[in-house]
Amino acid sequence: MTEYSMNEKVILVQYAIKKYENEATLFEKLQSILSEKDIQRNIDTLIGTQRVRRIGPEVLQNNESHTELPDLPDNLKLVIDQL
Repeated sequence: MTEYSMNEKVILVQYAIKKYENEATLFEKLQSILSEKDIQRNIDTLIGTQRVRRIGPEVLQNNESHTELPDLPDNLKLVIDQL
């Protein structure tokens, strides 16, 4: 697994949420990139900072009315495209 900074992990999870709102699918797709602990920690951080909201028991959604998605760094574009 490639090592990502904390900020890069948050960005990866945010863009993955944009692509796959279902939490189970999100975990499935991200497990090849991040550990389950990292995925859960970043989801919790994003919810706590109100950048992501939970819509029902299995659906996550970026709270774009509250905060915009951060710019996607070049080194993460390919990773997101391959999810």
